[in-house]
Amino acid sequence: MSNNTELGPFMDAELTSQPEVWAQAIAQAKSENLLPADGQRVAVIGCGTSWFMAQSYATARESAGKGVTDAFAASEAFLGAERGYDAVVAITRSGTTTEVLEILTAIKGTVHTVALVGDINSPIMTLADAVVELPYADEQSVVQTRFATTALTYLLTSIGMDLGAAVEDAKTAVSAPVEQELIDAEQFTFLGTGWTVGLAHEAGLKMREAVQGWTESYPAKEYRHGPISIAAPNRVTWMFGDQPEGLDRDVAKTGALYVNTTTHPLAELARIHRVTLERARARGMNPDLPRNLSRSVILED
Repeated sequence: MSNNTELGPFMDAELTSQPEVWAQAIAQAKSENLLPADGQRVAVIGCGTSWFMAQSYATARESAGKGVTDAFAASEAFLGAERGYDAVVAITRSGTTTEVLEILTAIKGTVHTVALVGDINSPIMTLADAVVELPYADEQSVVQTRFATTALTYLLTSIGMDLGAAVEDAKTAVSAPVEQELIDAEQFTFLGTGWTVGLAHEAGLKMREAVQGWTESYPAKEYRHGPISIAAPNRVTWMFGDQPEGLDRDVAKTGALYVNTTTHPLAELARIHRVTLERARARGMNPDLPRNLSRSVILED
């Protein structure tokens, strides 16, 4: 291509649209009653990005006092009757992910299931007991941005979290220029606490997928138990939300760039989408078609 700005046009349009589609998801969540009731024991499953969104929702729901909520990678989910789940929530952009479909098939008729899906013409539509339809957040880029954050917006709204600030902050986050030191940085580590740990894991995955970059992610208080040893000049430590006491000082001693803003954590993830795209473009990579990846993982027998 003649111009690196031509790389990743789908990802660019999709990440930029996030404030608008989040607002739509907030309104939709307030008008529907499809998710498990307060007090029910819930398992949340997904693969890749959807697993990390499951982690964020599970932590937020349980922390809000809505009931025991566990998150599983769909390939390693423990959903036997002895665990006593009242419902299983599945997150899948394509509605075709093999591991998710296998689980829903195996438990059909034994536990209530709810799916959040982007492609409303996919097999999951008739497999789940209830479906949260998010076609306006579906994507053409292989690298997920708006579907994941829109699904999480819907889920967090359903437990009473006010995301108005996230929508407003994201309006700036998705379009703000990216600092050159972030484009040039050698390595990123993302940190979170509580429900933002899932966001940290997702931020790391984005850069691995789109930039083939060296990224790591941890619960924030785990960082000083070893991972801080890789912090150095031209590397970045990025904290979602409130930091543990003294973390900024400890990172400063390493010479690494420390990023911790007052931006809403969900909008901060949208900012990282922009950083990821611009890093990919600077390296001549197309995040719409990343190496070795496809839009949906469909396993052959």
